[in-house]
Amino acid sequence: MVAENAVTIAMHFRRKLGAGLFGGEGFILQKLTGPGLAFVESGGEAQEYTLGPGQRLKVDPGHVATFDPTVEFDIAMVKGFANVLLGGEALFLATLRGPGRVWLQTMPPSNLAAAIVLFLPKRT
Repeated sequence: MVAENAVTIAMHFRRKLGAGLFGGEGFILQKLTGPGLAFVESGGEAQEYTLGPGQRLKVDPGHVATFDPTVEFDIAMVKGFANVLLGGEALFLATLRGPGRVWLQTMPPSNLAAAIVLFLPKRT
């Protein structure tokens, strides 16, 4: 991450300790404030979504790259026994509620590591 001197970078702690610890991502976030420009690295490509007031977007927490300060961010466990056992995905989902802009990344660090490990030399 790179930013102009007018931008302040601070740690932003989540309200729910359990969601942060068991959700994997989201307990400690970085918060950027100020009038300057900032460049933020994300994995893969970034897709921007504009949420209207009250509009919700539910995604895997690892795909959330950044969002406007007007967007509410929360992490919750996936409901339903069948979803947990047969869903094949993460046990937690991030909910982003508008208004505001959200940027999702297509290749979070966990997916990048899984893609790279296929090309590492194997011991014989």
